[in-house]
Amino acid sequence: MTGYENLTTEMMNGVLTIKLDRPPVNAFSRQMVDELLKVLKIAEGEESVRCLVLTGHERYFSSGHDIAEISEVSEADSYRYHLQRTYNRLVSRMRRLEKPIVGAIHGLTVGAGLGVVLATDIRWAAESAQFIFGFTAVGLTTDAGTSLTLPLLMGLARATEMAFLNEPLSAEQALSYGLVSRVLPDEELSSAVAEMATYLAAGPTRAYGLTKRAFNRALLPGLEAVLDYEAHLQEIAHRTSDHQEGIAAFLGKRQPDFRGM
Repeated sequence: MTGYENLTTEMMNGVLTIKLDRPPVNAFSRQMVDELLKVLKIAEGEESVRCLVLTGHERYFSSGHDIAEISEVSEADSYRYHLQRTYNRLVSRMRRLEKPIVGAIHGLTVGAGLGVVLATDIRWAAESAQFIFGFTAVGLTTDAGTSLTLPLLMGLARATEMAFLNEPLSAEQALSYGLVSRVLPDEELSSAVAEMATYLAAGPTRAYGLTKRAFNRALLPGLEAVLDYEAHLQEIAHRTSDHQEGIAAFLGKRQPDFRGM
């Protein structure tokens, strides 16, 4: 699996490691999402792939979607359509893929990056990892499935606080809240995840896939409807004055002056 501009991949011992590789902050673009969808489709049909690892760089898993690209979304190319062709497809495919997907999280994870990492099956984080909701900082609302996964994992009150305050959540807080299942020293994370993924790759892949299907049925039966409704609400948020101010403030590197409109 070569020839990607925004990803690097490595196959070893039945484990496909996918590294988000779009410097400097691993911001998602439409092309990056398309490449990730392509890799997942190949992995789904390739019997030699028994487990996947999704990771980023030491300083960023992902800063979320590229703000400059968001600012270019026009009325003709609505934000709803943007989500339907990007994160709705990506999160849905990750959850439907009946092979283990392990998230190895270094550095900062924000916005859509948070939604993508929460779509993995097992999440281990480095001690320096931090998680930020991010959407409301630019006048947007939840997407990439986070309206479902955040309250499901950490409870409604904590999820609401995270969404409204946009304060960084440390790796240890993420562990205590259930967003990740293990925190390791930064220098040990990659090797520990590789060891665990190799173990999973040698396991009963079909049973893992059926277990994942059962968990989806029990806890995420409405995922597709949630993703569609998020896209509807994000389209509304995208047309607000506060969102335009949030984008302008972000690009101008200043504090936004939200007016509640």
